[in-house]
Amino acid sequence: MRHMTLLLAATLTAGLAAGSAQARDYSEIRLGIDLPYEPFMYRQPDGELTGFEIELGEAVCDYLEATCVWVEQDWDGIIPGLLARNYDGIMSSMAITEERAQRVLFSEPYYTTPSAWFSLQGREVDISDRDSLEGLVVGVQRATLQDNYVSELYGDLVEIRRYTSGDDVLNDLRAERLDLTFLDAPVAESRMDLEAEDSRFQRVSDFINQPEHIFGQGVGVAFRPRDRDLAERFNEALAALKEDGTYDAIMERYFNYDIKL
Repeated sequence: MRHMTLLLAATLTAGLAAGSAQARDYSEIRLGIDLPYEPFMYRQPDGELTGFEIELGEAVCDYLEATCVWVEQDWDGIIPGLLARNYDGIMSSMAITEERAQRVLFSEPYYTTPSAWFSLQGREVDISDRDSLEGLVVGVQRATLQDNYVSELYGDLVEIRRYTSGDDVLNDLRAERLDLTFLDAPVAESRMDLEAEDSRFQRVSDFINQPEHIFGQGVGVAFRPRDRDLAERFNEALAALKEDGTYDAIMERYFNYDIKL
């Protein structure tokens, strides 16, 4: 894997992206990400970026004979950052939804992942009994599909606390300031170590990826609407990586179940 460069979004300016999508030479492709989001994207102890989407993005850039530059951006500002030309695309577990598709152009979906409810060990929670959740305090990551799901389906029952990151959610759950959380399941489970005997957490629901109007049609790379040429290059690269087995090899390093559509 070629050396990866992480730039802080605050250091970038919109002027770097001047010119039309068709006229640009994409020898360097800047991709916005929200860190950490393990196992999709996170830093190793030495500061190097890794994760399923980091490796997949690097493979796409290799196929396109380009260099990936990873630009850190908080989630609630990640689409505005794209539209402000702070980066060329968003490759950060962004689900394809009708609302987002009105603002950005998506690649073909390259994976799907479920969400789930989590609580502390020993807590008796029956998610199927909606009325029993009344008054509980639920933590979510702000401006995510999980936030939308809890707000729409349970906002009249529970107290919702919104956080900048999934780590902040889990910290407050661990400190017993939350009764429940609803998170992206692979991300949550990577931090909870549910199989360990001393894990303090438990999953209290099946995997959830419906209704479609909330969870969308899978995860895609987001681009500015005018950058159709770059989106088509990504589609070509992703299809080739699935065909030659590269995608499966990367996926199997991070998941023990299939996340392909």
